[in-house]
Formats: sequence, structure tokens, C-alpha cells
Amino acid sequence: MSTETSTIFASTVPTPVATTRHDCYVEIHKGLRSFMMDTLTRVGRLDVVDAQELGATLGQLDALLGFCAAHVGHENDFVHPALEARAPGTSQRVGDDHVEHLASIAELQQEVQALREAEPVRRAGLAMRLYRQLALFVAENFQHMHHEETVHNAALWAHYSDAELLNMHARLRASLTPQDMLQAIRWMVPAMNPLERAEMFNGMKSQMPPEPFLHIVGQIRPHLDSSGWAKLARDIGVAAQA
Repeated sequence: MSTETSTIFASTVPTPVATTRHDCYVEIHKGLRSFMMDTLTRVGRLDVVDAQELGATLGQLDALLGFCAAHVGHENDFVHPALEARAPGTSQRVGDDHVEHLASIAELQQEVQALREAEPVRRAGLAMRLYRQLALFVAENFQHMHHEETVHNAALWAHYSDAELLNMHARLRASLTPQDMLQAIRWMVPAMNPLERAEMFNGMKSQMPPEPFLHIVGQIRPHLDSSGWAKLARDIGVAAQA
């Protein structure tokens, strides 16, 4: 392990052990990591002379950057006030990170637009620059999320009951538009383990009419492999061949 990596881990002590406490970060952070890595890979292998591929890849990057900016807002509006109410100062580091992340998102959006508008002869160089800047953004976010999942969760669990955390999480989710929720689920669910998927969908099933529930299931099915889909269908009581 490198000295830099050791420093990253040391800076996040105390690290929560395995727990059954409510974790408001785990689902969305799995989705964010998946969304980031898929997009970074697509930018890295981009064929800049293929107009259709260029448009699709930059469109996904646009979506990722918008998703990240919205995620910053959700944490600022719901999680950080809860932390500051009972553990003042706990969210300061992450709040500062969020300011930097929004600045990085704006810079990346400018790079995307520059590549989109560039003459073909300039695209390869701009695409490589975009790829490297995006890689740094992803790396910074991975470290940032680790801090939230350890230090922030430790503070939340020390000062809030699960009922209070579930209420906060429910209020955050209620602030999302249906389109926002579908986008989040699209990236979260394939990144979850089977138990997490079953818990999420059975929770939705208990609160939604059958038709919209099955619509969401249908939106997610193409993003699961055959084994993942078979397990989810079994666990939530829908026909695997439907």
C-alpha cells in the first residue's frame, strides 16, 4: 500500500464495522461509483471520428455531471444540516469538498462542450484531456465518498436513531422527481448485491400500485445480467420470463 493510500485510510478513522444500522450512503454511492466508472471507460475508449458514438458518450457524461451536481445539493440540503444539528463541524470537510466538486463539474462541462464543437482534427487531443480530467474527478470523489461512509456514518449513528435517519432519507427521496429517481435506480440497482436489490424493490412494491411498480422493474431489467435478473424476479415475486 502506498504512503498516499495509507494516509487516505488513516484520515477516515474511525471506520464503522459491519452494522445493521441504516446507511443512507450505501445505495447511492454504489450507483455513483458504477455511473462514474462506466462513463470514464466510455470516454477513454471514445472513437472521436464516429459522430454517433461521440454524441452518445458526451450525452452520458452530461448526465453524470448533472447527477453529481444534484447529489451534492441533496447532501447539502438534508444530510449536512442533520450532522451540524447534533455534531457541529462534522460536515465542514465534505462541505468544502462539495464547493470544489461543483467547480470541477463546471470545468468538465466546458471541456465537454469544447469537444462537442471542435473540428475533427482537434478532437483526439481534447478527448484525451477530458479523459484525464474526468479520471481525477472520479478519483477525488471515490476518496470523498469513503470519508462520508466512514466518518459521517459514525457521527450519524452516534447521534440519530434509525427511525430518524429513515425519516431524513425519506424526505430526501421525496424531493426527487420521477425522472431523477429512475436515473438513480438505473445505476444503483445493477451495482447492488441481491439482498440489497430485493429489499429496495420489495419496499417499493409495498408502497406502489402494481402497474407503476412493474414499469420500474421493466426499466431496470435490461441492465441486469441473467443471473441477477433471475434472483431479483424470484425475490420480488415476478415472472422471470415476463
